[in-house]
Amino acid sequence: MAVDRQQVAAWLDAYVQAWRTYDPKAVGELFSEDAVYAYEPWGEPERGREAIVAAWLEERDEPGTYEGSYEPLAVDGDVAVATGRSRYFEPDGTLQREYHNVFALQFDGEGRCREFREWYMLRRENAD
Repeated sequence: MAVDRQQVAAWLDAYVQAWRTYDPKAVGELFSEDAVYAYEPWGEPERGREAIVAAWLEERDEPGTYEGSYEPLAVDGDVAVATGRSRYFEPDGTLQREYHNVFALQFDGEGRCREFREWYMLRRENAD
């Protein structure tokens, strides 16, 4: 199934909402049953919806200490590339670190992501 920019943007919004809430159902709805989720290009990816949900719930960010915004950069058939940024804050609200993100996404016939690969780069001002 082909996806369009609007569908990818809606999926990215749902991704951010699932991150905010860590609602297992919301996280699971994003991914196909046999999805592959790679947090980095070199590591072993999570395989399967249940493993992806478990990984999300295992390492939660504290509420109010982060935000993310992402948008489609390119869409072709069932494949999309998105870019955006993730920001993390100190308890007093000051910016701790910021990442530029690139997501490579492949969708199934139901609009769920079946392959998610992420690259992220720390903003230089935040690097040691």
